[in-house]
Amino acid sequence: MTLSTLEKIALVIVAAVGLRIFVRLSLLLWKKIIAPTIGLGIDVASQGRWAVVTGASDGLGKAFASALAARGMDIVLISRTQSKLDEVAAELKSKYGVETRVIEADLTQGQPVYATIAKAIEELEVGVLVNNAGLSYDHPEVFVNVPEEHLARILQLNVAGVTGVARAVLPGMMERRRGIVINISSASAAMPSPYLSVYAASKAYVDKLSADLAAEAAPRGVTVQCVLPGPVATKMSKIKKATWMAPTPEKFVEASLKTIGIESRTTGYPPHYLIIGIVNALQCMCEKGAVWLVAKTMLNIRGRALRKKLRDQSKDVQDIPKRESVATS
Repeated sequence: MTLSTLEKIALVIVAAVGLRIFVRLSLLLWKKIIAPTIGLGIDVASQGRWAVVTGASDGLGKAFASALAARGMDIVLISRTQSKLDEVAAELKSKYGVETRVIEADLTQGQPVYATIAKAIEELEVGVLVNNAGLSYDHPEVFVNVPEEHLARILQLNVAGVTGVARAVLPGMMERRRGIVINISSASAAMPSPYLSVYAASKAYVDKLSADLAAEAAPRGVTVQCVLPGPVATKMSKIKKATWMAPTPEKFVEASLKTIGIESRTTGYPPHYLIIGIVNALQCMCEKGAVWLVAKTMLNIRGRALRKKLRDQSKDVQDIPKRESVATS
């Protein structure tokens, strides 16, 4: 059987497309599963004695601090609540026997705070920075309904804060020609995110900043990684019960640390890649449909949050007479 010229061309095209798909899937499998599982990532403890973690008093920040301490690193904890910092510091000392330092700092306060951090760590051999502190909406909301002061705090913390802390820590790393910067973005930065518009945009900034800093820092021996988490069971996400798709902070961090040196841009936790991949695939097929689906999901979450707020307010109103009765008795 003789093939026509068009049939030969079609076969070549099909083979080329098939080969490309095979290569892409193989690389994906290698980066997401095989390489992290067999431990080909960078040993964080080899980069320096100290790790600096922002937003370290709870959630992902505390989990990162604990995981790095478990690897033998001394920890600088940064957060805005001294009592919580002291509690976490004592826990890390007791459990892992590491040295800790705490810096009470509100990263929304700008340059003076970044200067304070730079001064506090200038004599330390900082091997790892986890730029984790961030702020989101209370729940998905229409842009014009979010208070202006809350939007300002989101931008100040998620954009200026991440930038300022990186600027304070990177010079020492580049001088020593080793170190790791982990900037925490969000899956919302990589897909349509109506009703989280300013938060998602601020995290997209973190994504872009990380990519360009990675190119600048690599020739100077420093690794910059951007992590784009999906849902994690933390106070900020308001997810109370961990699931396969929404892991505990500890499980997420353990998976994420294994990707350092393998992926410069990662969801950290492999199942979260499915969320971005599915939404982006839907966008390729029908952009409006993908946006509609995300918007519908966000509106459902918003509706549940508003109904809960109304129930809580109603309960508070009903409890007022009881409290007054107790007070006067």
